[in-house]
This record gives sequence, structure tokens and C-alpha cells, in this order.
Amino acid sequence: MDIKHIQQISNTEMAKVNALISKQLTSDVALIKQLGFYIVNSGGKRIRPLITILAAKALNVHSEKITKLAAIIEFVHTATLLHDDVVDESDLRRGKKTANALFGNAASVLVGDFLYTRSFQMMSELQNLKVMDVLSRATNIIAEGEVLQLMNCNDANISEKLYMDIIYYKTAKLFEAATQLVGVLAEQTPEIELALLNYGKYLGTAFQLTDDVMDYTSNAQEMGKNSGDDLAEGKPTLPLIYAMKNGTEKQKALIKDAIEKANGMQHFDLIMETLASTNALEYAQARAQEEADKAIEAIAILPNNQYKEALVSLAHLAANRKT
Repeated sequence: MDIKHIQQISNTEMAKVNALISKQLTSDVALIKQLGFYIVNSGGKRIRPLITILAAKALNVHSEKITKLAAIIEFVHTATLLHDDVVDESDLRRGKKTANALFGNAASVLVGDFLYTRSFQMMSELQNLKVMDVLSRATNIIAEGEVLQLMNCNDANISEKLYMDIIYYKTAKLFEAATQLVGVLAEQTPEIELALLNYGKYLGTAFQLTDDVMDYTSNAQEMGKNSGDDLAEGKPTLPLIYAMKNGTEKQKALIKDAIEKANGMQHFDLIMETLASTNALEYAQARAQEEADKAIEAIAILPNNQYKEALVSLAHLAANRKT
């Protein structure tokens, strides 16, 4: 099942999510509406709310609460994007100028705060303490992950384990909440809730690992951001960590210097040769596939239907995507 088919079978429910997002972006402050609509409608696939909808439909659950949950997840995600782009000084996302490039850093940070607080207003409307607990913890952990990444930027000594912890915090945790909370709102058994939690966690990890690979294998048009951004910022992602561990002393020194001085784009061709000779990209891609396989295994307990099939297909797509 390809992404177009997946979107087609969830189109009605996702239209409701998008309508709610638009409604909740309403503000008397013109800049909030302008910047909020720009970032929310900037071409993303809405993967996080999509898995919320698919998980609910896989369980034959139909509820306005699920629609609201999906919108909340997208608001939290969008707020993190606004803040991330300021921290990373990014100027391109999803193939378009970032909000901070167009509106400035201050506006981006403040509108990100607006989206966070609006999401918590919507959470309170669900009147479910466990939903509040899971999402407040997830939002806090995402922030911790971003700080951890900031602390380890330009650190060539980061371990693979620590890096996997970082991407769980900053990326996979929200995927995890997006699916786990379907089980909570639908009052499913602990076994189903855990299955959904694990699916989201492993899917999010696969998604991020593939993103790491794409930073070296895709162009700006395919990725929606500038190729080599992670390298230019001195971020020690998994391909670099693996290449440093398995390369020659000269190759290790090259990557170490690129990470610590954030000058990797000056030596991009040599670094690409190092990644190729150490099979670093293949290793990272294989790790992504491992995570995708674990996601698929996690939802074996769900009833067999086209929505479960869509969740399985999304896991395969996450590990092998090009955009």
C-alpha cells in the first residue's frame, strides 16, 4: 500500500483533523494566524496525526476525541518545528522557506509557544487525566531531547546508544504518544495500548534514522530541506558515528574535525567517500529497517483490516522513504 492509498482511505477523517486545526489557529492577533497557517499548511504529510487516525480505524473506533487528539499531536509537532528551525538556523523545510526565515526568530518562537499552549487547552477539553499525563510527559521529554542534541552538537565522541536515546526523546516520543493515546481514549486493554505505544515508538525511530540517511543521499527538492544540513551544523548522526567507529585513522580524524568545527561541507566529497567505504549509510538504513520490523511485529495483535495494513505499509515506507 503506497502513501497515496493510505491517505485515500483516511481522507474523510483527516479532513476533519485539518478543519479542526484551522479552527484552532484562530486568533485576534494577525501574525499568529498568518505564521501559524503558513507552517501548518506548508506541505507536510501529517504522519503523526495520520497514525492516530489509522490506529483508531484499525480498532473500529470512531470519535470526535480521536480527531481532537490528532490535531493536538500536530500542534505539538508544529511547535517543535518552529523552535527547532530557530535553534538550527534553518532556512528551508518541506521545500519552502522556514517561518523564521520569513517572519524572524522572535515571531517563530512566540507562535510556537502559542501552539503549545493551544494544544494544552485542547487536551483539557478531552477531560482525561491519562491523556494529559502522557502528552505533558511527552512534550517535556521532547524538550529534553532537543537540549540533549544541543549539548552533543559538535561532540565527536557521542556513542550510538546516546544517539539512539536522543532520537527517541526528540522524535519517537511524539509518535509513541500519537498511537498509545488511541488505546487510552478508546479504553482498550493494556495489551492493545502497549502494542500501539510500541508501534509508534519504533516507527518514529525508523523515520528519524532514515532522515539521517537522507541528509546524505537526497537533494533539497526530495527532502524538503537542504542536503548536508546535519553535517553543516556539526550534528553527529548515526552514519557519522558508525563511520568514525569503523573508518581508518585518517577518516576518523576527518569526520571528527567536521563535527567539532561544523566545517563538513568543505570536505563533503571526502566524507561521502568515507561513508561509502565504511558502509555507514547501509548500516543506518538497516537499523531503520530493524525498527520498522519491530513496529510491524508490535501490532500483530490488532485485528486484520485495511487500516492495520496501512500501518504496516507506513512502517515499510518510513524505513525506505526518499522524501
